[in-house]
Amino acid sequence: MGAAADTDNDAPPTAPVLAAYSYCEAVTGGQARNFAYGIRLLPTPKRRAMSALYAFSRRVDDIGDGTLAPDVKRTRLEATRQLLDRIRDGAVDEDDTDPVAVALSHAARTFPIPLGGLDELIDGVLMDVRGETYETWDQLKTYCRCVAGAIGRLSLGVFGTEPGAHQAERAPEYADTLGLALQLTNILRDVREDAEGGRVYLPADDLAKFGCTDAFRGPKPPQDADFAGLVHFEVRRARALFVEGYRLLPMLDRRSGACVAAMAGIYRRLLDRIERDPEAVLRGRVSLPGHEKAYVAVRGLSGLDARHIARRTTRRRA
Repeated sequence: MGAAADTDNDAPPTAPVLAAYSYCEAVTGGQARNFAYGIRLLPTPKRRAMSALYAFSRRVDDIGDGTLAPDVKRTRLEATRQLLDRIRDGAVDEDDTDPVAVALSHAARTFPIPLGGLDELIDGVLMDVRGETYETWDQLKTYCRCVAGAIGRLSLGVFGTEPGAHQAERAPEYADTLGLALQLTNILRDVREDAEGGRVYLPADDLAKFGCTDAFRGPKPPQDADFAGLVHFEVRRARALFVEGYRLLPMLDRRSGACVAAMAGIYRRLLDRIERDPEAVLRGRVSLPGHEKAYVAVRGLSGLDARHIARRTTRRRA
């Protein structure tokens, strides 16, 4: 993955494109608080492109999470895939009535975004529509790669890598792994909400190992279950993914690195809270207060995390 396109010399977006981006930014600001904290650290062209990616992804997720019948969801997801094909083919005009399509089309012309990642996202949401469950971590990892790893690789298309960055060819792999870390954290945080909606994401092997095969629909874990042991096991897995995925940071420019560090830092702190009090995820949604998110964003912008990872990686190569 090379550096993202240099947009400084490009013609400014037209009024219809700017309006489309404004719509996507409004969607992002209103529905993606953690994501929005990160992307506000980006320069304007990258922030707009990330908002377009989010708005399209949000549309896909909303279809999967909605109350429509499964066959209607499948029809709508395939229609969304057809729209993605039009975007990929450059067949969306600036005066199209769909602002998300207009914005994403412009973003894809401006940055080398691997739009196939959005096909993967649709595939992952179709797994949800089918009600798939996962026996092993390897099976769950396939799902996580579709719904989160792909988002990491799409985002890397906007961020680009710094010229001469060591092992930059592995940047998509690290972006994918960081997406897995965020998704596994999400799964832990939402374990009760998902169970109440009839979804179980954690691998059946892990649930059985800790006596947690019963669904988590109340504020207390199943009787005789080692719920804390299950959570701590998954937390360790997520931490290992974060360690590997964070190797992406030194490959990015300062503001892109700050964006990634802010988003990932918020989820790492959520993981810390879940580790300290595993049953909190059964009592309600675990979240961070705004001032703590702001601290994480400032830390990311300072480059502390990127410098720490770079030093650690250098020591390993020595």
